[in-house]
Amino acid sequence: MKKIILTIIVTCTLLRSYADEGMWLPLLLGEQVYADMQKKGLKLTSQQLYDINKASLKDAIIIFGNGCTGEIVSSKGLIFTNHHCGYGAIATASTVDHNYLRDGFYAKNHAEEIRTALTVQFLLRITDVTKEVNDSLGSLSGKERADKQAAVLASINQRLSNIDQSIECRVSPLFKGNQFLAFIYQRYKDIRLVGTPQESVGKFGGDTDNWEWPRHTGDFSVFRVYMSKDGKPADYNAENIPLRPKYFLPVSIRGLKDGDFAMTWGYPGSTNRYETSLGVKLSTDINNPTLVKLRDMRLKYMFAEMQKDPGIKLKLASSYASIANYWKFYDGETKQLLKYDVYGQKQKAEDVFIKWAAGKPEYANLFSEWEKIYSAWRPYAQHRVYMTEGIYGSPLLAFASTLLQLEAALVKPNASKDDIIKAMNAVTESRKNFLEGHNAASDEKIVAAALMMYYNDVPKEQHPISFFENVKGSYGDLKDEATWKKYAAAVFANTIILNDAKWNAFAANPDALKLQQDPAFTIGSAFTKNYNTKFLPRFTEFNNKNNDLGRLYLKGIMEMNPAKAKKMYPDATFTMRVSYGNVKSYVPKDAVKYDFVTTSKGLLEKYKAGDYEFDLPSKQIELLKKKDFGQYIDKSRNDLVIGFITTNDITGGNSGSPVINGNGELIGLAFDGNYEALSHKLAFDKDLNRTICVDIRYVLWCIDKLGGAEHLVKELKLVK
Repeated sequence: MKKIILTIIVTCTLLRSYADEGMWLPLLLGEQVYADMQKKGLKLTSQQLYDINKASLKDAIIIFGNGCTGEIVSSKGLIFTNHHCGYGAIATASTVDHNYLRDGFYAKNHAEEIRTALTVQFLLRITDVTKEVNDSLGSLSGKERADKQAAVLASINQRLSNIDQSIECRVSPLFKGNQFLAFIYQRYKDIRLVGTPQESVGKFGGDTDNWEWPRHTGDFSVFRVYMSKDGKPADYNAENIPLRPKYFLPVSIRGLKDGDFAMTWGYPGSTNRYETSLGVKLSTDINNPTLVKLRDMRLKYMFAEMQKDPGIKLKLASSYASIANYWKFYDGETKQLLKYDVYGQKQKAEDVFIKWAAGKPEYANLFSEWEKIYSAWRPYAQHRVYMTEGIYGSPLLAFASTLLQLEAALVKPNASKDDIIKAMNAVTESRKNFLEGHNAASDEKIVAAALMMYYNDVPKEQHPISFFENVKGSYGDLKDEATWKKYAAAVFANTIILNDAKWNAFAANPDALKLQQDPAFTIGSAFTKNYNTKFLPRFTEFNNKNNDLGRLYLKGIMEMNPAKAKKMYPDATFTMRVSYGNVKSYVPKDAVKYDFVTTSKGLLEKYKAGDYEFDLPSKQIELLKKKDFGQYIDKSRNDLVIGFITTNDITGGNSGSPVINGNGELIGLAFDGNYEALSHKLAFDKDLNRTICVDIRYVLWCIDKLGGAEHLVKELKLVK
């Protein structure tokens, strides 16, 4: 009896979907989940949420760019998303003389809206293709299964796509490859910048406040989708007209209270909540600490240069923000995983699975096999992070490594002149793009530091042959920082990559020996070939076996408790999901309680004139001190609400997601999670998890009162 009870308890832990946990597929909400949403306060029918035949709420939710969410908020294709999602486009549109990133920008009319390179995608439908995929895969495993699966998915993607109509299909493996759904999208390519607050508003609090509550960041930006005159997706054309969307979200300025229903729609990027204790330990012991250490170094050198010159800050702004965001995330994730002993929790669940699996041939040896593959890969895990975050963390070395394709073309026997010219033209164009965002001063320091850290931390037997010996012979003691500074300086002074005259001469007469003698290419080539030939095959083998065992483990978990299996949600895969919960305060530690909203009072208390992270526009200070809140005032507090928190379950990719009340009205934009629950990719914390949102009333106040763009507010359907 004790064994049965323990099995049920731990199975519930494995299959947990607490009140507010879950990134649910809108197609597969199920009666029980939908009933729970209604119980919490949802007033819409399931057809109003998701319908492939009629306009529904899902038609207002878009993939914004390559990794964010946005929402359509007007009948003229207006988009709201986060400031940090539009950051790259805003920085690209800015110049030193017209610094929209620093000063903000609002187009007074459609003609002033600024062209970008962004695209957005609308979900048309979701189709289950599990049987087709599984029938093709049969009993294959390892590399054979991975290769076959890639081919099958590519075939389905091609069959269900229509390039002429800008329709794209992407099949997503769910439940670790136990289910396959085809997501059909339509892509729009003419996206224009309409408005953005000043960076001091949109990034208020900077890295200090990142992943923290209380928060006072105005993290929003405004764009617009355009279409051709005949109503189709089209490349940029001045004659294009604003999109007439199938559906757009009404915007509520009624305010909110603790306990109100809230749901978040969007595209969460990735979670791994069915990860094993083995994976958790690899993350906390090696992967995360190494990543944080290397990113800390890169950020230090980038920040030092950004402070010196506004032009450099513009050039590096987007890259710096991206690196910094997940530097703090993985540091916090490690601390939370250790604090709450997620490793131990996973082990307890796995022990019960192992007991259940005893005598079942399909599952009995699963964990003994898993331990073997982790033991085999663990000695090389740090090396892999050093490649991705250290060697390729240098923009110069990352670009130099791509020249291996050019080298292959140059040394290929009987290579045609046309093939060489084609390869040369491709890398020349790539070099142009690289140089546009490159800052040599910071990168030179990154190269010196990354190489020295690699030398000290990566086991000597894994080093590229002769590389470090050659540096020592020419530049000195490898444990002396001065050696690496001299070496990096020589690389940057002599590489053809950073010298237009030398590059043009090389491009006019490409030669393999000349390329191989280039100091930057020497580094990129040595480290890439060393890793790709000796250690990448080990990682590929580990990854394939890990995927096979993960699929089998999840299949077994579902067999342990079929009733619970019906209530499981799949890990995030950057596919449309809905999460729901409530606006809710929380208690992070003894004697501390966090309110569910922040206000302009707290914003002014944080304000520090001239500070890099906590400055504010003088006009904003003036308006807030006068309490000029207009129709956006929260009457219960006699103040302007800046942000609020909910119990919704989100992760990266949900940035820009609409936070929607029970009536289907927009009340805010999700933009962050709280530090106390940064384990959420691997383990959801039912007590402490909070989604940090910018209140839509603050967004509209910034657009209207601070930005003087009342015409954009008038374009919305306001619910008062």
